[in-house]
Amino acid sequence: MEDWAEIRRLHRAEGVPIKEIARRLGIARNTVRAALKSDGPPKYERAPRGSVADAYELQIRALLAEWPRMPSPVIARRIGWPYSLSPLKKKLAVLRPEYVGIDPVDRVVYEPGQTTQCDLWFPEPRIPVAAGQERVLPVLVMALGFSRFLTAVMIPSRQAGDILAGMWQLINGLGRVTKQLVWDRESAIGGTGRVSVPAAAFAGTLATKIVLAPPRDPEFKGIVERNNGFLETSFLPGRVFTSPGDFNTQLGDWLAEANTRRVRSIQGRPIDVLETDYQAMLPLPPIAPLVGLSQRVRLGRDYYVRLDTVDYSVDPRVIGRLVDVLASPSEVTVFCDGSLVARHERCWAKQVVITDPAHQATAAALRKNFAVERARREAAGQTRRHGDGHVVQMRALPDYDALFGGDFTATPTKASNT
Repeated sequence: MEDWAEIRRLHRAEGVPIKEIARRLGIARNTVRAALKSDGPPKYERAPRGSVADAYELQIRALLAEWPRMPSPVIARRIGWPYSLSPLKKKLAVLRPEYVGIDPVDRVVYEPGQTTQCDLWFPEPRIPVAAGQERVLPVLVMALGFSRFLTAVMIPSRQAGDILAGMWQLINGLGRVTKQLVWDRESAIGGTGRVSVPAAAFAGTLATKIVLAPPRDPEFKGIVERNNGFLETSFLPGRVFTSPGDFNTQLGDWLAEANTRRVRSIQGRPIDVLETDYQAMLPLPPIAPLVGLSQRVRLGRDYYVRLDTVDYSVDPRVIGRLVDVLASPSEVTVFCDGSLVARHERCWAKQVVITDPAHQATAAALRKNFAVERARREAAGQTRRHGDGHVVQMRALPDYDALFGGDFTATPTKASNT
């Protein structure tokens, strides 16, 4: 490279002849002539040697023409590939785009108040939820498109009620909502390709719109996907969590600091740009949307209701009646005809029984009263009474057999084919 530059300088700037340049630099005259004729500096180029996959190219193309996305291990088995997969993968990287097609993605410019991207993140650490029980719990992550402001909260499950409760908690914390909420094909939100009924009702109450990303297209909500990685690498390392509440406390403290970092794409800090985003958002409705888990069941004799595999006790005085069970991420309440009959702290564990001592004491008192009443009736020789007070006669079962002509005293006969 240095000789090439010097040759051109001596000949063109100082007018030194080719013979003299060759003598000064100790190189051949043909080398000097070649350097003066070249348009650019010399570079080493190795001649292509080919690849072991070249001999299989026609077979590979035949498979890709019918199945463009066939995985490389399957192609290797189909063509009888005898080598390691590396050369085959390199060949496929060249050939596959010809059959799969090109799907370019445009750069998106987010306007203030336009979009919030939502996703569930599953941190690897197992969180203690009960004595001897730990779980991997989902974390709802929401990122504003314009300001890149990040919010997140751990929730009990992936059920629609719990996801919507987490969304309302984060949206209510901001005080306003964007015009669009972008989700992937999360089963509780839009697993069928259409927005689920609970999610649609939630969006309608807030006057916003839930937009579902195309299947297998994480780039559609790349902001929140990158934030999931940011949480994985910057929040989790070096932390220990004792409960879901402890996780959310530590996460909230970390997010307050994370939103003050400078983000290159917006040339500023999310906390500083949030005000512009906020002013363009939609105001929240005066009535909160319906979120959380809910069900209506008839209370059985064991006076417990089951919610997300956990059994909660209910006032046994409403046994046999319909009760409404409502659950937020933090609390479970049970109502009967509008009256509160049970209130418990939400348990995030599995297969656990939660009992209120007051309910247990009431059940014991009811059992005692029932036993006393039954003993009194048996002692008085009473069985049943009509509304006017007279005793209901108890007939013997053979009387009914005689009344309807049934004969159950005949000697059984043995069946025979002869």
